[in-house]
Amino acid sequence: MRQGRIGKANYPKGNDLRGTGPLGEASVMTPQVNAAASDANKKDAVLIVDDEAPLLDMYKTLLAPHFEVTAASSVKEAEFALHKKSFRVVVADHLMPGGNGLSLLVRVREEHPETARILVTGFMKPEMLLRAVNEAAVFRYLVKPVELREFIAVVRDAAKSVNPEAA
Repeated sequence: MRQGRIGKANYPKGNDLRGTGPLGEASVMTPQVNAAASDANKKDAVLIVDDEAPLLDMYKTLLAPHFEVTAASSVKEAEFALHKKSFRVVVADHLMPGGNGLSLLVRVREEHPETARILVTGFMKPEMLLRAVNEAAVFRYLVKPVELREFIAVVRDAAKSVNPEAA
């Protein structure tokens, strides 16, 4: 497997992905300026769904500098997150225990039509591609292993497709 691709055999080691966020230093700005600055620095929310923890961690690491990332390791966790918060983009792996990403993205389309949807899978089947496009209206369909730069670019493009000011 080539270096720089996301797949089962190429995971980062020793990365602690928790604790991304503001530095918490004191500010001397007025409250109005702080509110305007925080709006300008606000990142779009992205939900990533994958049952493989190393991939989920890698996706989160790649996207954290650009987006506010929420990770879910199952369809059930993703559905819970979707009821709690609005997301600009949902990235879902197709095959997972307890549900599949394509069915999740179909529900996201129905319940959150303003959210861009990306399907990631290890299998390229024409009938699945047709269903992804026709039923889930996915922004992109990515086949593993996904190149790191391509993954970031696709998520950024998806966010821009629903919000031209994003990323």
